[in-house]
Amino acid sequence: MSSVISSTGIGSGLDINSIVSSLTTAKAAPETNALNRSKTALTAEVSAFGTFNSALATFQATLATLQDPTKLATRTATLADSTIATATASSGAVAGQYSVQLQNLATAASLSSQPVASATTAIGTGTLTLAVGAASTSITIDGTNNTLQGIVAAINSAPNNPGVSASILTTTAGARLILSGTATGAANAISVTQSGGDGGLASLVYVPNGTKNLTQTQAAQDASFSVNGYAATSPGNVVGSVISGVTLNLLKPTAANTPTTLTIGNDTQSAQTSIGTFVTALNGLQTSIQSLTGYNAATKTAGPLLGNQTLLSFQSQLSKILGQVNSSISGGPNSLAALGIAANPQGTFSTNATTLSNALTASVDSVAKLLSGSNGIATQLNTFVTQYTQAGGLLDTINTSLQSSLNNISKQQADLTARMAIYSASLTAEYNAMDTAVALLKQTQTYLTQAFSTNSGSSSTSTSSNTGLGGGTLNTGG
Repeated sequence: MSSVISSTGIGSGLDINSIVSSLTTAKAAPETNALNRSKTALTAEVSAFGTFNSALATFQATLATLQDPTKLATRTATLADSTIATATASSGAVAGQYSVQLQNLATAASLSSQPVASATTAIGTGTLTLAVGAASTSITIDGTNNTLQGIVAAINSAPNNPGVSASILTTTAGARLILSGTATGAANAISVTQSGGDGGLASLVYVPNGTKNLTQTQAAQDASFSVNGYAATSPGNVVGSVISGVTLNLLKPTAANTPTTLTIGNDTQSAQTSIGTFVTALNGLQTSIQSLTGYNAATKTAGPLLGNQTLLSFQSQLSKILGQVNSSISGGPNSLAALGIAANPQGTFSTNATTLSNALTASVDSVAKLLSGSNGIATQLNTFVTQYTQAGGLLDTINTSLQSSLNNISKQQADLTARMAIYSASLTAEYNAMDTAVALLKQTQTYLTQAFSTNSGSSSTSTSSNTGLGGGTLNTGG
């Protein structure tokens, strides 16, 4: 607390500033200490709940994979000859082996014109109509764009281009117009017709079942292959509609009568990794709770949330979910313990890698049934944890309440500071008044002392003179 004056009392000689400061501090001390203790405790609670929330968020993040059977019970897809094709499989794919024979890849159409002197040689004017499947566009060619360069630019910039890319190939024989389809498949053959103008564009006409003034350098065709001896086709080289849950990416034809083997299996490694990550995060959460709510006998230090009912209740419900046995599951693991995940005396969990691996190898779908779906353990855990972590949830409510209490303490501290400032000013005024009174008294004392000293001196002089007169000898002369 600051004082109005900072000098020593003129009249009393007392250090008024120090006296007022000490008295003000002493008066404020009980309330100040109480407020500081409350603030320290509340701040520790805010920090503790923040630590809990962080561990909870890390734990909840691991549940996303476990509660989704399509992510947990995934499949692997492997081809014996990966130069022929690659493959991926979803959880819906059936484990097994398939024989794949690839005759040819799906291709896009490619057409070439006869050579002309150069790219700037005039070809003709009129209207070119390009069609791919059911889509088409008409392009006007006039004196401004009637060369190969102009025609290429007009085709590539056409707003309704049906899927044709134009370019120029210059060789020793001259410049050629190249038209390439942008989509593979037999349905995407290119057709070029012309009308009007000077007739020069007739050299670019190509109708698959009619006039062919352009040369087809590559036909638009479907991929042709067989699976387990059954013929199949696809307009593209990415095939996802032949084997359920499997997508093939075709790369090159196989040698005649030399199929390659596609194997669909269970991805137990990914599932084991996901479950291991879950257990690690669970242990982190348990350790965090123990640290926050425990008591260290050696250091005689209590956790900031010792006895907190929110965390005690959370831990109780968490243990209940983790320890449940799903009696509706038969022929597979029906509890975490059956997966080799067991609680330790310290409150954390350990995993028997062999037990877990055996369960996944036997049936990753059975493991997924225990953990995933509407009644799976991971789903129940996520629903439970969300009650705490969601916006407006329990932790949000607790934090809001703690912050409100901290704000209230800050207000009380500000009020106390204001009251002590008034108290300090009042004391200072009283001490100043006292000092002034003392100064006046000292002045009076000094005056009286001087007055008495003066009167005493005068009396002594008079007495001495009188004594001299009375004691002298009268000289009458003579």
